[in-house]
Amino acid sequence: MRVEIWSDIACPWCYVGKARFEKALAAFPHRERIEVVHRSFELDPGRAKDDIQPVITMLTEKYGMSEAQAEAGEDNLGAQAAAEGLPYRTRGRDHGSTFDMHRLLHHAREQGRQVELLDLLYKANFAEERSVYDDDERLVALATAAGLDADAVRQVLADPEAYADEVRADEREAAQLGATGVPFFVLDRTYGVSGAQPAEVFTQALTQAWGERAPLKSIDDGGEVCGPDGCAVPRQ
Repeated sequence: MRVEIWSDIACPWCYVGKARFEKALAAFPHRERIEVVHRSFELDPGRAKDDIQPVITMLTEKYGMSEAQAEAGEDNLGAQAAAEGLPYRTRGRDHGSTFDMHRLLHHAREQGRQVELLDLLYKANFAEERSVYDDDERLVALATAAGLDADAVRQVLADPEAYADEVRADEREAAQLGATGVPFFVLDRTYGVSGAQPAEVFTQALTQAWGERAPLKSIDDGGEVCGPDGCAVPRQ
């Protein structure tokens, strides 16, 4: 069964939701047969690469919050993250375009290192002091720590069209599936779970989706097959 997760590196609930989903998945009896695919969703797709500002400032400007409200919201998110064992800096973080990160995640998926890079990007954005938005070499360092080739990563970052179509395709597909925010989890293209739900909700969704998978419908018209006892020989 496949689980697809639409998320954004700049989304704190995606950071928390991933941890909650993974807690449910770790306890799921069929976890070895679950394929998890991470897909792209930008919360701020129109933001220019050099448009970087403090998170608190972004929250007050974009959502009309007071500074006190923005700080209280960050404190709440910090507490939610801590409850999942995640580090979270409630002050001093930056906000910016995540387009290049999504492009790198598609590159990492081709190399079988998507999850490793995603985890490092989340940690860098939410827990570390150095910004992930103001220096491509910061992304190169994170990508190489995830096991990717530094020169290949630099080539992706230098070409704004590299994996751009893949990112946009993910975002169009999210819209077609009815996602208006992230995290957004799609189980076996049958069930959608929106938001950083408690682990128990993910457990219920996994169990229900697994139990309702369509059984294989067999059409047996007597065609020849190969099996443990050899291959059937057509009769003359």
